[in-house]
Amino acid sequence: MAQVVTLGEAMLRLSPPDFHRLEQATSFDVKVGGGELNVAVGVARLGLDSAWVSKLPKNPLGRMVRNKAREQGVDTSHIVWSDSGRVGIYFLEFGANPRASSVLYDRAGSAMSTLQPSEVDWSRVFDGCKLFHVSGITPALSKSCAEVTAQAVRAAKAAGAKVSFDVNYRRKLWTPEEANACLVPMMESVDILITTEEDTGIVFGIREPSYQQVAVRLHERFGFEVVAITLREDLSVLRNNWSTFAYANGRFYESTKYECELVDRVGAGDSFTAGFIYGYLTGDVQKGIDYGTAYSAIKHSIPGDLNWATLEEVENLLKGAGSRIQR
Repeated sequence: MAQVVTLGEAMLRLSPPDFHRLEQATSFDVKVGGGELNVAVGVARLGLDSAWVSKLPKNPLGRMVRNKAREQGVDTSHIVWSDSGRVGIYFLEFGANPRASSVLYDRAGSAMSTLQPSEVDWSRVFDGCKLFHVSGITPALSKSCAEVTAQAVRAAKAAGAKVSFDVNYRRKLWTPEEANACLVPMMESVDILITTEEDTGIVFGIREPSYQQVAVRLHERFGFEVVAITLREDLSVLRNNWSTFAYANGRFYESTKYECELVDRVGAGDSFTAGFIYGYLTGDVQKGIDYGTAYSAIKHSIPGDLNWATLEEVENLLKGAGSRIQR
């Protein structure tokens, strides 16, 4: 029985090494990642039992994805296996000032996009579950995935689990109007919303002079128990300031601000979610913000979508550990 359950697609990530452009590539580094899988892995590495629900093709690439989740201790017993479809791919081109990093998707026709409401036994999935997490990417994949997401949210609530939702808007998957029509009805079942000011404006049309006012408006409109917002300041392509805050119980909970050198920023938001979930379930909102921000700050220094940091490293950073070599 998993304490935390996530639902979503994972893809293969192909990146040219050494800052080469895609047009220059003669080889690719291969990684596995996807928002909800990243969260399930992070939660497991921090010490909670997690499960990941998805649909994969019965082929070596599908097994590669499954094996990466299993390697990190994630329960993969609820994966739906398909005789058709594919594992989606995305190409990541790393940039450096003044050229930004960029992503090219090749995910159409993935097995996950064909997932049907009848293919998952949610009563079994949510047995013993404390929190269910999903993002706005999953319902954007297809009409059936939107139906499955809504079904899962309702089933999680019926099972007594908290529901965490990361807006995670992707303009290459759907329009703001489509996202709004799909997501607004789900929000009445969401306890914890994780978002950015930009995504909130695009999907919900909420725009205010400050991030704090955005959080308050979200709470007033939807009644969320917690609204968490991540804040990124781009100092350069390879240097960012990173911080977060949450609004809950009528007050704000703020994190330390970290200056991050970007080895790989992909998955940093998912790492925040994983750390927040861990801290929230083992403590309170402030612990969630502290652990989520520290865990995601470390992720910036780690290649790949998945966060290989440990709970000990997170707690050392929270205690003020510096960047001197550890012997």
